[in-house]
Amino acid sequence: MADDSQRFVADHVVGLPRSGIRDFFAIVAAMPQAISLGIGEPDFVTPWHIREAAIFALEKGKTSYTDNLGLIRLRREINTYVEHNFELSYNPDNEILVAVGVSEALDIALRAVLNPGDKVLYHEPCYVSYSPSILLAHAQPIAISTSAEDQFGINPDAVEAAWEPGCKVLMLNFPTNPTGGVTERAKLERIAKFAIEKDLLVISDEIYSELTFEGEHTSIATLPGMQERTIFLHGFSKAFAMTGFRIGYACGPAPLIEAMMKVHQYSMLCAPILSQEAAIEALKNGGPAVAKMKAQYHRRRDLIVRRFNEAGLTCHLPKGSFYAFPSIQSTGMSSMDFCQGLLTEQEVAIVPGTAFGPSGAGFARASFSTSYERIIEATDRIERYVDKVRK
Repeated sequence: MADDSQRFVADHVVGLPRSGIRDFFAIVAAMPQAISLGIGEPDFVTPWHIREAAIFALEKGKTSYTDNLGLIRLRREINTYVEHNFELSYNPDNEILVAVGVSEALDIALRAVLNPGDKVLYHEPCYVSYSPSILLAHAQPIAISTSAEDQFGINPDAVEAAWEPGCKVLMLNFPTNPTGGVTERAKLERIAKFAIEKDLLVISDEIYSELTFEGEHTSIATLPGMQERTIFLHGFSKAFAMTGFRIGYACGPAPLIEAMMKVHQYSMLCAPILSQEAAIEALKNGGPAVAKMKAQYHRRRDLIVRRFNEAGLTCHLPKGSFYAFPSIQSTGMSSMDFCQGLLTEQEVAIVPGTAFGPSGAGFARASFSTSYERIIEATDRIERYVDKVRK
């Protein structure tokens, strides 16, 4: 029987591209011998004391729904953590919402503040969900290109040049996935002044902030006049190695958190209680484990960047996250062709830069969230592949 059910799919979803990462790694899944430097997931198991908190909560019978905003105990711990690490303070009663990962927090933030036709500024290369999430909120994404020359930090002049009437939101992500780029405080100050001048709401995704290797991380929300116009997003997946717990949070002005809560309560209701209990333990006692994992990422970063440059793939030193973003332009190949060839011939998986937007053309993303030894083997294979394609 012919299946014509496609006609029921919404127009704005029909045109939505599938994730370039997931499509690529569907191929990798069929190659068990491949070394993957692709998925942005820590190779560390969630620290035992955090897992134990979830187990203990289950044994105590904590299997119920929670408040839509999340457990008040967790919201208080989030405020304490944010005060200590970001110099920001929020009222746990009405300015913090616990979400199912930062992905959900971003989605409900966009749906809560955007009207059809509103415009959203965001910088590329960027995480794969940013532009699609804007489109799903019936808004218009406006990309701001970043470059290797600026180490993929955002240039205030580029923000100003990209702005046009109808822009309501500016989305930021520092340190950035996929490039590891950061933006210095002085540039953030210029961007903040522009946001105030143009009355922009800023949504700041700072999920990689603990993994800042060079300099101090600055949240734009700390700058004068910005906390009242910023939704601060953070979570536990990366620094705490808690990807499968799917737990994140949003902090912001009470009216915005209330609006996000309305979307959240009708779509997700609440984050899983066991994940919330684990998150409380992570915030209270997870600092030493985070520091140990960060030290390993730092060591791996230095290795993979050195090996890429030695292989002739120019690669800037990412100042944060656990991604390297080497240029493959010296091979004369497209990002997709290079990555497909590398996977087929050397069984190493990295992600084509174009998966992160047109600005990623000529680059590829390699995660160094895998072991030091596997990075050595992977970069040996990459070097062999580069030598071959250049001959």
